[in-house]
Amino acid sequence: MKHTDEELIEQAQAGNPHAFGLLVRRHQAWVLRFVRRLPGTPADAPDIAQETFLKAWQAIARWRPEARFRTWLLQIARNTTRDEWRRQLRQPSEPFEVEQHVDPSPSPVRRLELDRRLRQLERLLERLPAEQREVLLLREQEGLSYAELSNLLGIPPGTVKSRLARARAGVLEHYRLEGGEHLHD
Repeated sequence: MKHTDEELIEQAQAGNPHAFGLLVRRHQAWVLRFVRRLPGTPADAPDIAQETFLKAWQAIARWRPEARFRTWLLQIARNTTRDEWRRQLRQPSEPFEVEQHVDPSPSPVRRLELDRRLRQLERLLERLPAEQREVLLLREQEGLSYAELSNLLGIPPGTVKSRLARARAGVLEHYRLEGGEHLHD
């Protein structure tokens, strides 16, 4: 029987670590993806994702049903990432490699094309201001609503919409300046 997040949270709040483990398994992939996509995320994104879940476990008693678990978890991940940024600013930094995401199923030629397009999209996103990039990724990749983005980022819904519109326009403008081809397949 598959339990809802709310049922698992209730069990975790009662001290059931197995229930929380199920929540971790259910949400760990997208938390890691979210952390990796935040502007300036360090190479140790898996450690930050793990720290996010540790903090969530420590704070699970404070979670309230009126907040979506996913939004609550994103806020913890965002804050944990910011804490790591601050910590790294106080220490000398080392260069890190951007992980390449290649779908293993297409042909080698198709993989090269997909990889090229992914790098192009990443370049376009990197040109956006951090707050625009963040809202665009949260909306498009994580599927957050305007209200969820507003709560998560602590900004009015109108600001969410304007940042999103500016981000989309910025990506298209940079794309055109690069002599862009079709991104869709």
